[in-house]
Amino acid sequence: MEPSRVVEPKLTDPKVGVQLIVYGKRAAEELPVVLQEVKETGYAGVETGNLYNRYSPAEVKNMLETTGLAITGCHSGFGEFADPEKVESSIRFLKEVGSRYLMVSGVGHHDEGLSAYDSAAEVFNRVGRRCREDGITFCYHNHAWEFDRIDGVVPIHYLCERTDPDLVKLCIDVYWVYIGGEEPADFIHRYADRAAYFHFKDGRKGVFSELGRGEVDFDRLMPEVRSVAPEWIVYEQDRSDLDPKEALQISRDFLRERLSL
Repeated sequence: MEPSRVVEPKLTDPKVGVQLIVYGKRAAEELPVVLQEVKETGYAGVETGNLYNRYSPAEVKNMLETTGLAITGCHSGFGEFADPEKVESSIRFLKEVGSRYLMVSGVGHHDEGLSAYDSAAEVFNRVGRRCREDGITFCYHNHAWEFDRIDGVVPIHYLCERTDPDLVKLCIDVYWVYIGGEEPADFIHRYADRAAYFHFKDGRKGVFSELGRGEVDFDRLMPEVRSVAPEWIVYEQDRSDLDPKEALQISRDFLRERLSL
């Protein structure tokens, strides 16, 4: 009798979204138009801030239903997370739009050295615990400066050591890992248990570009990304010399044609 064959489960392809930062002020001033452009360029969702700060729940629901887009997640700066009321508002927003990722950038006054990371870790563990109660995944979004050593210590790794991996996941920005001096594929592998959400960004130091036009080695990092089976991969470009819709289309084509996403 032949031994039974183990069938590896097929990993579902991630959905592809876009961070609206590339639109600048237009993301706030012309959101319905921006969402329509996002839909036309082939993305399934958008990452935003808490839209309830500007629009009513009914208005948000109507914009999403009109375009068929999903909210990939909600992203705010550190100051939003020291205020429990703002955390509760973001959780409510995510639950009502059917999303489950809440991202934070920064640790407050990081110029204060490692003590800033100690203080932030306490906040993040607390917020992560609260998010988990409602099925929300709380993620820290890295930049490059968390890789600048302080007293011989790499702050991003220091922060990860001081936060509970069950409560505080990572929104890994592959460009900023690269600019910070580490190989994105290795970083993803190291934190596979925390790699819940991804920002795909490209460029070279000091210059952002559309995906595939910079120095980030997406071919090398993709196997690591697929191994953790994220729900979303989100294209983010802080700014572009092109019209945002053109930038979106170039990056969407790269994701589809080069990375099969």
